[in-house]
Amino acid sequence: MQRFFITVGDITHSQVDAIVNAANTTLLGGSGVDGAIHRAAGPELLAECRTLRGCETGKAKITAGYHLPAKHVIHTPGPIWRGGGYHEAELLSSCYRSCLTLAVEHGCKTIDFPSISTGVYAYPLPQAARIALTTIRDFLAQNDTLTQVRMVCHTESTAKIYRNVLVTL
Repeated sequence: MQRFFITVGDITHSQVDAIVNAANTTLLGGSGVDGAIHRAAGPELLAECRTLRGCETGKAKITAGYHLPAKHVIHTPGPIWRGGGYHEAELLSSCYRSCLTLAVEHGCKTIDFPSISTGVYAYPLPQAARIALTTIRDFLAQNDTLTQVRMVCHTESTAKIYRNVLVTL
């Protein structure tokens, strides 16, 4: 049974147990996916995020989904790309692993990810895709709790890069 999928869509419409927010370290909203999730979830999400006192890069924290179809939002600050010499790969892998672990700890069976750090944080997409897909694959090989994990790409061109990387793994 296949448990991992790459799709194109708007993650704020995902009807899953948890969606992942590519957040900043304050968890108080921002641009891109982060801003879209905060807008769609409503002001209650920001209120709950204020109680969390931020989150370190590579870690994750969970909140309710509020006005989203998803039950939970898992927030993870990805690394800002600075050329690859500042542990960006390890931090990005940790983002995905932390989100998957938190999802399992909270009884989630389905989770949708955006492409973490590839927007304003400028992580090169092919490298980020390889890290994301390898981390997700390795996690799923060790844990059968999650029944569906999806990479929800905002554009077909992003999904194509993920699909091309997936066939090389």
